[in-house]
Amino acid sequence: MRYYHLAMAIERDSQSKQILAIDIGATNIKFCHVDAHGELLESIRRKPTPYPCSPERLVELLSERILQSDSTSIGVGFPGEFDDGHVIRPGNLSRPGGVTTDVDPELERQWRGFALQDALQRATQRDVRVVNDAKLAALGCCEGQGVELVLTLGTGLGLALCVDGELQRVRDVGAALFENGMTYDQLVGERGRANDEREWFRMVARAIKNFCEEFHAEVVHLAGGNARRVSPSHFASLGCRVVINGNQAPLHGAARLFYS
Repeated sequence: MRYYHLAMAIERDSQSKQILAIDIGATNIKFCHVDAHGELLESIRRKPTPYPCSPERLVELLSERILQSDSTSIGVGFPGEFDDGHVIRPGNLSRPGGVTTDVDPELERQWRGFALQDALQRATQRDVRVVNDAKLAALGCCEGQGVELVLTLGTGLGLALCVDGELQRVRDVGAALFENGMTYDQLVGERGRANDEREWFRMVARAIKNFCEEFHAEVVHLAGGNARRVSPSHFASLGCRVVINGNQAPLHGAARLFYS
């Protein structure tokens, strides 16, 4: 009986250190429980990102999934500019029909300044911590030395910067103009790849070069679903080390919101 109680205590302690990691993407939302070291404890589950995606609709969807979990610690990556618990710019979530549609000014207005972290905490009574998705990816893949740049290659482009393991405040680059009047999201995101993969490779290499020079980066980590489509050899001439991390980096990073 003593061993049974000991085993139950160990199990409860293990469960208490589990984190529900949530990676909100412009196409899908990924959910996975991870341990205190960021290791995945199960297969990744996905739900299509709902459109039109109002703050209330997203909070309802996430809260339902959070309440199904035994975890009291929830780490969330948001696909837009986010700071101090609030949405600064919602990125593609302000497009009512997804990334191929134009921004809806009213939806954009609803998102700007929305206290997403507080809304999720109140709806679930859990310890929910929300950061920009590229920052969450950085927590999951940065090595902790020197200047490290993280670029997420997915539906759009995200960017994060770490200096000696500390995340730095940087602008959201996805909607910024890149070339020929088009944005980084349009040229380096999935739409650009689907239109012309060879040109997409060229745009990815140019984006890496631009940001390496701007931030004096020594290492570039590529995360996101489209990172699997490239290899470090594609960028051998850029003068900085390129590491491929894939689309699980934000899920790994969720643990570091709670355990450094």
